[in-house]
Amino acid sequence: MTRVWKWNRPVTVREVLEDLQRERTIAYTTVMTVLDNLHQKGWVRREAEGRAYRYEAVSTRAAYAAALMNDAWAQSDNAAAALVAFFGMMSDEQRQALSDAMRIVQVPETPGPARTPDTAGDAGDTDAPDTPPRENPGSAAKGGGR
Repeated sequence: MTRVWKWNRPVTVREVLEDLQRERTIAYTTVMTVLDNLHQKGWVRREAEGRAYRYEAVSTRAAYAAALMNDAWAQSDNAAAALVAFFGMMSDEQRQALSDAMRIVQVPETPGPARTPDTAGDAGDTDAPDTPPRENPGSAAKGGGR
């Protein structure tokens, strides 16, 4: 996958083989099997070109890394503890990247339903909550919260 992502274009088994052989001896059938396995798993798509295939990444390297992190997090029985442990392992540079990413994905809060005079309170009342009190305090834990 590293080669496919690096070149960011459809590649043949032969191209990947020749690039890998600069570093080590590897068989054509090994590269062909790996690319076929990646195709079967849905990580690459392929298109016939003569008697060979051209393979192309289905997703980016970043999306792949995100999927791995999500899968690992889903395995935890305590998501908060897993995140705390993960954040504790991060370098300052990684924490900055996380902070930058959080700013990018942060969605501004959408306004709720229009407030009627009965629910709006006094215009100058800055202590009034933005949302009415919940009737069922357990609803937020069941997904009924914001």
